[in-house]
Amino acid sequence: MSSDRHQHHGGAWKTAYADFVTAMMALFLLLWLTAQDKRIKQAVERAFANPFSAVNKESVGIIPSKDAAALYKEKGTHDSVSAVEMQMLRKITEDLAKMLEQSQQLEQAVQISLTPDGLRINIFDHAQNPVFHQGTDRFTVYGAWVFSTLAWEISRYKTFSIELEGHTDARPPSSARDNLKWDLSTERANAARRELVRNGVLPDQVYKVSGFADTQPLPGLAPSAEANNRVTVLVKVDKSSRLEASSGSGLSTPVATSP
Repeated sequence: MSSDRHQHHGGAWKTAYADFVTAMMALFLLLWLTAQDKRIKQAVERAFANPFSAVNKESVGIIPSKDAAALYKEKGTHDSVSAVEMQMLRKITEDLAKMLEQSQQLEQAVQISLTPDGLRINIFDHAQNPVFHQGTDRFTVYGAWVFSTLAWEISRYKTFSIELEGHTDARPPSSARDNLKWDLSTERANAARRELVRNGVLPDQVYKVSGFADTQPLPGLAPSAEANNRVTVLVKVDKSSRLEASSGSGLSTPVATSP
């Protein structure tokens, strides 16, 4: 009899302890919530009101992504990008960086940089190893290989929009064809679009194709520098850009870094 009474009382402390832990957790959550800003409090309120659709679009949970906000602080568009998109963008950057490290041929032609606009990929048309036949928008064998390799990597991520820019240097033309720098830069950007689509990029991912001729040299380089002959692939995380493009807004000023 005494043994049964001992067993009965032996489990009571567990229930009391569980109630104590629950109360402490509730107190902790209350103290944490009172210390947060208005945005997080509103997110918590939405989570309890509708747990299936209350996640802040800047976050994969209730707490906003500081990295995403920091990247877009300059543009004031941090509400348009999610932490999931930023993680995917970093993944593309890391994969491309590894690919460049493993291939000296790619490393000589391709430069990647993460900017507030998204992932910027510059493909340089060097005379020693040209991407295009001189004065044309026709790819060399090497150039087609470079763009098909990039397309294979980019096409793994279907959620991003892509912008293409063509650029030339400001050197005096060596032929009548070279003199049409506006046409040439635009046609090369469009040739890049076709090559990307041919190798797996979805056609509707490309929302803008632009030619800038020699008006946008790379920062720190003379306008006549050979490195200004390039095609830029910009992988965009800001979906509002698609809306701006369709509404007829002007071309955005490209941001580039020196090779």
